[in-house]
Amino acid sequence: MALNDEQLERYARHIVLKEIGGPGQQKLLKARVLIIGAGGLGSPCLIYLAAAGAGTIGIIDDDTVSLSNLQRQIAHGTPDLGREKTESAADAATRINPDVKIIQHKERLTAENALDIISQYDLVADGCDNFATRFLVNDACYFAKVPLVSAAVGQFEGQVAVFRPFERDAEGKPKPNYRDFVGETPPPGAVPTCEEAGVMGALTGVVGSLQALEVIKEITGAGESLAGKLLIYDALETRFRTVKLKWDPKNPLTGENPSIKDLSIHSV
Repeated sequence: MALNDEQLERYARHIVLKEIGGPGQQKLLKARVLIIGAGGLGSPCLIYLAAAGAGTIGIIDDDTVSLSNLQRQIAHGTPDLGREKTESAADAATRINPDVKIIQHKERLTAENALDIISQYDLVADGCDNFATRFLVNDACYFAKVPLVSAAVGQFEGQVAVFRPFERDAEGKPKPNYRDFVGETPPPGAVPTCEEAGVMGALTGVVGSLQALEVIKEITGAGESLAGKLLIYDALETRFRTVKLKWDPKNPLTGENPSIKDLSIHSV
């Protein structure tokens, strides 16, 4: 697929990068990416993926825009109050790049629909705000064999990781997944929600942009994959650090004796 004149101009700053170039941009234009959540992380991730020319972007969210969202969820504006987030986010993305196809999934991701939805995409960017959905997305991506770029924030700290647990490392062990990082869902109330603890708005922009960057790297093959590692950003200390993740033989999904065989564990 040759790039037309308008695409050559729009993506010129990508094309001159030897790590991306024309072939990498063509991979982006053919890519199908699903974004979980059109909130604080999903907003900047969506905007930068649309600007980068990710050909098809799915957005799944069942929420509507509220005034308290606007401190950090930059895909929405004051005129969007009360609108479905998938709609206002889709409008924001197409304003940036009308050639990108946006698919709206106006529903909540569940054990019943997760595999069907995720299997339609080449890669998933998860920016949800609760542990139950993170575990569901992790497990569904594993069964669908779809790479997962996961991101999360809390107050002044954020993290990004790439999970490819359906692949093996040099030692023949499964690559780490979210369950190797967070063993089980914390008890209710153990971790305060964003609403309870607060979050710095610009932090979600930093982490969501990093998430988009890792998605672009996974699609184009540029640089070194973050798979098997966790990137942590401390906004108060202005400090980044990278932690290597290890496969846990007791992991219920990919361990030596896995107990999770399907998504029924997530059914309510």
